[in-house]
Amino acid sequence: MKILITGGASGLGEAITRRLASSKNNFVNFTYNTSKNKAENLQKEFENVRGFVCDFKSEQSIKELLEQIEKMDIDVLINNAICNITKKHFNRIKPETFMESYMYNVMPVIMITQKSISIFRKKKFGKIINILTDYLLNKPPIGMSEYTANKAYIQSLSKSWAEENIKYGITSNNVLPSTMMTNLTDDVDERILEKMINEEPLKRLVTPEETSEAVEFLVNCTQQINGMNLVINGGKNVI
Repeated sequence: MKILITGGASGLGEAITRRLASSKNNFVNFTYNTSKNKAENLQKEFENVRGFVCDFKSEQSIKELLEQIEKMDIDVLINNAICNITKKHFNRIKPETFMESYMYNVMPVIMITQKSISIFRKKKFGKIINILTDYLLNKPPIGMSEYTANKAYIQSLSKSWAEENIKYGITSNNVLPSTMMTNLTDDVDERILEKMINEEPLKRLVTPEETSEAVEFLVNCTQQINGMNLVINGGKNVI
């Protein structure tokens, strides 16, 4: 499989890149912005990976990536990257911050996915995998309204992608992990983090490696699996 993962050099993205690159049947293209050293290390460690610099806040950078995607001839798109998120109470976030967040976190996904679908339709095959969050099913932590809103928008789009493109052999599925220790949660207050852990059925946070297993499954699964939300949270919704 020829794969593109956005934000594939750090955190969950790095775990996904490593897992997929461990199969010689895959060639993994990934984007990165600030994680230059990690990106270089991945390319040294794996012969079947290639990194591309892309700043989601730069129209020119996204345009250059779209030109590269045409050349990649990908089979799988994994929408994972996310820009800086304001972690404040909803009523303390300026309205223009929500607009900027949409422009930097949703619009790039729309443009990259449109380009990918145009390639998939020619091939009569393709897979879209969106990394979301189980906050869409459960109560989100305080201060995550901006993050959750962006993910909810992509989840809604994914339904349309699944419905409109299955006749072309294209699927769209979502992975919804619970809280993980990544750069998104590095600055979470210890008391809040402890509360999060206690709310998990397994009394520990989900790891990036566990979530990458779910992504690998969707990369390799039948096209009959389409429009699905694959939840990674130890069964929080049934326990």
